[in-house]
Amino acid sequence: MGRPTVGLALGSGGARGFSHLGVIKVLEKNNIPIDYIAGSSMGALIGALYGAGQKIDHLYQLAKVFKRKYFFDVGVPKMGLVQGNRITEYVRLFTYGKKLEDFIIPVAIIATELKTGKKVIFKEGDAADAVRASISIPGIFVPKTIQSQLLIDGGVIDRVPVSTVRDMGADIIIAVDCAHYKPNAEIQSIYDVIIQSIDIMQDEIVKKTVMDADILLQPDVSEYSSMAFTNIPDIITEGEKETDSQIDKILKLVNDWKEK
Repeated sequence: MGRPTVGLALGSGGARGFSHLGVIKVLEKNNIPIDYIAGSSMGALIGALYGAGQKIDHLYQLAKVFKRKYFFDVGVPKMGLVQGNRITEYVRLFTYGKKLEDFIIPVAIIATELKTGKKVIFKEGDAADAVRASISIPGIFVPKTIQSQLLIDGGVIDRVPVSTVRDMGADIIIAVDCAHYKPNAEIQSIYDVIIQSIDIMQDEIVKKTVMDADILLQPDVSEYSSMAFTNIPDIITEGEKETDSQIDKILKLVNDWKEK
């Protein structure tokens, strides 16, 4: 090929995950190829839309008109507040009804099997169902059942799926972690309680693990709500700024690999 293959590990983070779009935009602008994507939760959603063939400028437009109320079908609570059918159809529409194996860019989607606690990686099958499983935040979304597996948010087991994109064959891995909790944040709803609790637990886990990526991007999005889906343009901009700040390092990694 004459160049390294580049993989993106896109992490969870709810609405803060729109910063992934800013990352992709700057990589494209600098002609950094994206050969593989692995995503958890919001990272799975963004990765699937892009991997299916959506242009980044179109994804910017979609993000800016995204409103939670349009895609969250609240039902009678049993295993979750949100049924998830609307968001599934949204994903199916904008991934062109494709299966994962038919994507332009190979995408792996991470979910967590609730009964066994095992990581489940989708590389084939219905993309919309896989994304729906990966975004199933415990207590908010009803878990997704696929082949007798009861699946919840991929970020529970693997917030930033670096090892998965490495296993896909990436020579250089760019990890994007945007799920930082904000101390003393306003807690006003059950959504805030659940998300803040998960973010605190995940932050402690991530502190104790080594992120085995060549580049770690951490957009400064902690001040934004992960569930309100407001300030989306600002969140995207933070992804752009963080990637711009490390673009020279990324370009050097690619060029050094070529020289080797």
